[in-house]
Amino acid sequence: MASVFMKIVNMSISASWLVLAVLVIRIVLKKAPKWVHVILWGIVGLRMMMPFSVESVFSLIPSSETISKAPDAPRPLLDSGISIVDNRMNDYLGDHYFEGVSKPTGHFLDITNIFAIIWIVGIVLLLSYTIISYIRVRDKVKTAVLLRENIYQSELVVSPFVLGLIKPRIYLPFQMNEEDMTHVIAHEQSHISRKDYLWKPVGFLLLTIHWFNPLMWLGYVLLCRDIELACDEKVIRKFDVEQKADYSQALLSCSVNRRMITACPLAFGETS
Repeated sequence: MASVFMKIVNMSISASWLVLAVLVIRIVLKKAPKWVHVILWGIVGLRMMMPFSVESVFSLIPSSETISKAPDAPRPLLDSGISIVDNRMNDYLGDHYFEGVSKPTGHFLDITNIFAIIWIVGIVLLLSYTIISYIRVRDKVKTAVLLRENIYQSELVVSPFVLGLIKPRIYLPFQMNEEDMTHVIAHEQSHISRKDYLWKPVGFLLLTIHWFNPLMWLGYVLLCRDIELACDEKVIRKFDVEQKADYSQALLSCSVNRRMITACPLAFGETS
């Protein structure tokens, strides 16, 4: 368990360098199509899944194994690729870590096991939260009425959203007017055609594995936002100025009451 956790930690640290790079690139390519930003987050996702790194002088990732067990003692060894940081930290650990004297034998391994248990508990809690929130949303739309094709309406729905991984459905509130409904349906259908209802759960699953890393949470939030913006760009591509204004107003009005959907990682609703 400890060795698996250490592998995940090093994978997460490597992915963090990519997250920082993507944050910079997003600023540089601020006016680029938003689907470009989504692809960049996809590269981060691949790094989060890869158990190995390709190191070179041109690599953005300084070290593929930032934290490991020291060769002469079961204490942590830092290898971030930044020499001044590594030397200071490893000297500090060497001075304060006396094997079998001030620290019991295998102390680092024991601590790693504790952290691994906490990591597993965190994964279980996040997965449990996802399952429970999905069941709550699904139960809430059991009485939804079919409008047409895969589009349903319900008196219990206050904001439009897409739900389902195999056969995704669009759920709308009954009180929505025809003009807003046209724009909202176009938006949700764009999500389905782009397979966004799959990419968001994949992103959340990776976040569940790397939940201890704050940069992964930031990356997930920005991924969801960029997915929404990329979807909007696709929908309004052929709109004139007036149609764009109506579309924006329709989505704005739908994003006001979206707490239930935001709380469910498997439901795809509007974001800010």
